Order: sequence, then C-alpha cells, then structure tokens
Amino acid sequence: MVSIIQPPVEPAVPVPLPPDNLIFDDGEPLESNRHRIAMNVLIRSAQQALSHRSDVFIGGNMFVYFSREQAMNRNVRGPDVLMVLGVPPRPRQGWVVWEEGGRYPDVIVELLSPSTAAFDRGAKKDLYEQVFRTPYYFVFDPFAPESLAGWRLNASEGYQPLVANERGWLWCDLLGLWLGVWEGVIDREGPCSWLRLYTPAGDLALLPEEAAQQRAEQEKQRAEQEKQRADRLAAKLRELGVEVED
Repeated sequence: MVSIIQPPVEPAVPVPLPPDNLIFDDGEPLESNRHRIAMNVLIRSAQQALSHRSDVFIGGNMFVYFSREQAMNRNVRGPDVLMVLGVPPRPRQGWVVWEEGGRYPDVIVELLSPSTAAFDRGAKKDLYEQVFRTPYYFVFDPFAPESLAGWRLNASEGYQPLVANERGWLWCDLLGLWLGVWEGVIDREGPCSWLRLYTPAGDLALLPEEAAQQRAEQEKQRAEQEKQRADRLAAKLRELGVEVED
C-alpha cells in the first residue's frame, strides 16, 4: 500500500525582514513553445489529480523569494513548476517565503534546455537541496524523453537519486503520484514526449479536456450498448410474432 509523506511545516532556514518592492516578472519567455505547453500540461494535470485536496498550491514560471539579500540583488529565477502542500490555494504573483510562514516548495520541476541544463542540474539543484530543502526535485527536457531524472531529499545525505520503475517512471511520495513520459499530441504540438503524472495504479492523470472527452466516449459507448440491447429485444419479439414499432 502506498504511503504519502506529509511535508515539513517548519521553515528550512531563518528568513530576515524583506524589502517591499519585489518584482515578479523578468520579461524572459520560456525556451520554446513546447516548453510552455509542457509547463502548462504538468500544472493542469497536477491540479486535476490533486483536486480532492483543498490545501495545495501549484504554480509555474514563478519567482521564489527567500532572503533579503537575494531580493535586494534581484537575483531571482523561478522554478518552471512548483508545488506546495498544506497551504491555502490563494492567488499568488510569486512564492514569497516570509509571507508563507517560512514554507518552501515541496516539489520542484525544471524543464531543461541546452542553455539551462547545466545550471538546472548544478547551481539550482544545490539551491533547492541546501537552502530550500525541497523534498523532491525533478528535471526533464521536452525534446529528450530519456532526460527524466529526480532526487529525494535525505536529511543527512542531501539529494539522493530516485530509481525508476520498469516503465521509467519516478515515484513521488508527497504527491502520491508517478512522474513519467507520455507520447502524444497536445495543443497541435507533436507527436512529442511530455512529462505527465500517473496514479499509483498506473493510470494517466488526465487533463480536464481529456477527462471530458473520456466521459463523452463512455456515454457514447453506453448509448450504443443500449441500442444494441433494444435491437436484440425487438428482433426476438418479432420472432415470437409480436409487432414492434421502430
């Protein structure tokens, strides 16, 4: 039986008094249109998969402010996707640690590109490990499906690599979900490799429009089955000499 680990509630590091003139947009676009879609797919599917919870915040391409010095130096770059459990799901321009009771993201995903891969696997990983103390960190290049990697924070040893299952998926205890690669077409981009979420049973965590399409197909199948049963019954009655109106 899968157990879900609850995130820590204490701040990872003390947070000093901040400046009050924070910025939340550096004007830099995502690396490519596929990166933009990949970010939105992961956010929206996570929102759908965790919709049974009322204490989850999921954001994307969002600055994280965690220290006075960092804020004053404008040394901010936001994770592509961040998830925090046990917090009110109110709107936020960015994640400001001192406004969140010292809470840092519980899960971070970075979408790699040739220009960012070294930084995401190096300095950013060190920051998330040593300062944020983020329990789970994942990286994925939408143009390279074999690039999926993840780490789980060990209190004494830092980030330890996650071991993939036979499908190449990585398990996240906090979310109670798998992260794995899915091949298909989304938003007319593809066929491509997308980072998706999967349930403990291995089912794809659907996007809202995918869930609606699935329901429509199921309703269509039920209607066809009902018609087939009605046609068989009518045929049987005719065999018995009973007049049946079409």
